[in-house]
Amino acid sequence: MTTSAGWYLRRLSRMGPREVGGRVGDAVRRRRWRSALPDGPAVTGARFTAVLPAGTLDAVPPDAAKRLVAEADRLMAGHAEYFGVDRDDLAEPDWWYDPKTGRRAPQGYAFDMPYRDENAVGDIKQIWELSRHQYLTVLAAAYAVTGDERYAERVAAHLRTWWAANAPLRGVHWISGIELGIRLLSWVWIRRLLDGWPGAAGLFEGNPVALHQIWHHQRWLAAFPSRGSSANNHIVAEAAGQFAAACAFGWFPSSARWRDDALRSLERHLRSNTFGSGLNRELATEYHGLVLELALAAVAEADAADVPVPASVRLVLLRMTDALAAIVDNRLRPPRQGDADDGHGLIVDGAGTDRWASLLATGDAVFGRLDWWPEVTGTDVRTPLLAALVRPYAKSGTGPAVTRPAARPAHFADAGMTILRGPARIWVRCDGGPHGFLSIAAHAHADALSVEVRHDGVDVLADPGTFCYHGQPAWRQYFRSTLGHNTLQLDGGDQSVSGGPFLWTRHARSRVLAADTSGGSAGGTLRWCAEHDGYQRSVHRRRVELDPAAEELRVVDEVRGAGGAARLAFHLGPAITADLVENRAVLTWTRDGEDRSAVLDLPGQLSWRAHRGETDPPLGWYSAGFGRKEPSTTLIGTGFADSAQGFTTVLRFRG
Repeated sequence: MTTSAGWYLRRLSRMGPREVGGRVGDAVRRRRWRSALPDGPAVTGARFTAVLPAGTLDAVPPDAAKRLVAEADRLMAGHAEYFGVDRDDLAEPDWWYDPKTGRRAPQGYAFDMPYRDENAVGDIKQIWELSRHQYLTVLAAAYAVTGDERYAERVAAHLRTWWAANAPLRGVHWISGIELGIRLLSWVWIRRLLDGWPGAAGLFEGNPVALHQIWHHQRWLAAFPSRGSSANNHIVAEAAGQFAAACAFGWFPSSARWRDDALRSLERHLRSNTFGSGLNRELATEYHGLVLELALAAVAEADAADVPVPASVRLVLLRMTDALAAIVDNRLRPPRQGDADDGHGLIVDGAGTDRWASLLATGDAVFGRLDWWPEVTGTDVRTPLLAALVRPYAKSGTGPAVTRPAARPAHFADAGMTILRGPARIWVRCDGGPHGFLSIAAHAHADALSVEVRHDGVDVLADPGTFCYHGQPAWRQYFRSTLGHNTLQLDGGDQSVSGGPFLWTRHARSRVLAADTSGGSAGGTLRWCAEHDGYQRSVHRRRVELDPAAEELRVVDEVRGAGGAARLAFHLGPAITADLVENRAVLTWTRDGEDRSAVLDLPGQLSWRAHRGETDPPLGWYSAGFGRKEPSTTLIGTGFADSAQGFTTVLRFRG
């Protein structure tokens, strides 16, 4: 997919004067850099001192170490899976190859690469992912816990081939700052985890090629930060990687300046990317996890290097961790809200390690769990490694004591997210928040007033997910559309107007009118009500009521104003089988070997039909992760909506 002139005009319209000026400066700098690539400063006597404290590896749980080694052995055999594509070429990878399309990215000056054009480059996500070198942090961690030098030797061989194949400013791996930032963070941890290996110093601080690469990565990040309307999770990754490298690899004349500038950027953008409640402003849950992982890793480097960190940084991480603990369901699954691309900040664990349990375990080690936090039973490698470096919050000495929630929060007013919970493992997320973050809301979906319902962690009314970013515009449009969520569509359009795959030119405005998450003093019905103005001539209002005692959820939709042709969508999770007869659907599924069921009574004023796995246009799909999709059942009711009638949907769980 090539980028049109119209897209550039729409994108420009979402920028302010300062951002435009900064981007003009970037363009001038790119032109100048084309013909003037410096060698970088000479470095002598460099030493790596940011090692793990003695005894750290003894704290790695045996089962977590076993999963790590199993994953490392799979990588050693050349096997990995990225975004739904199995690879068997990792023994000697081609750094420019996309296994999904079979294309190989062209070589040349980095800023000339048409990386958004899948026909010219391939799927850029597939190409970039391997070069984040997070599979190498897994191999390095396997060396650290086993002492098996095969893992260290493979890491060294791959780093040397990558450095040889990807000279500074040549090719697709020098285009995007988030890639450089995460790669630097990986290199820091690779060096740390390989510290007991005799070849570690010769691979990094004693290697002119490695020093050249590290210096150019940091020079690049200092010159081309994400700006203005693009200052979302990308700028956090850039700042975290730059800061980590400047702390751990502080061997250059510019290291102190890069470190200080990166810390200022991290502090500023971590605050701007996070609501006061602790939820990420992109309203895309996976990016909440990514930002939290990146910032925790940055603080680990600060504490390892004895670099003071502003109190606001630790406070934001504390609030993010408490918010995460508050919103997960009883199986520790968070909402499936907004975009998700399987991005991680630091990977040192094997397959089967629960990402969210790992983050909560780290939060417990660093901040201390509160009484209302859910229990975390899983284990991981990353928590003891980070906990060995990050000073516990109470001992960090960086600010006054903070008042944390005495009870589990359920309504996050600034983010517009409300969680309704029933004692019978019912979990309901109601969305009445902003459309997204910044003027382009890059990772938002047109999902105002959508609901997400789970029973014992099983998606019953599901958010279908994301699936893709580039190269498949029809699928990108579907998964972020209004029809692709559990909400009401009017006149065939989205609530917000898309100007491109990461650009919204008009944002629906939502407001929560009521949120009772306690059911009153008697513990009765939980209620939520919100509305949005995305249809301009009409206002969509939705009420949600959960009766925990009856295990019954009631959703009432009203349209005020002109009204129009309506489609009401309910997307079922992939585990759910639906038997639809007229306006009643019997839902069945299995959980832990037990049969479960529910009845979904749909509004009789609408004509209902089940859709599953349709492709022209897409309808009836669920994406469990980036690049992966599977058929699931979507129930669509069609008719007319106006102020004279409301639509009532009732979901009753049975045992």
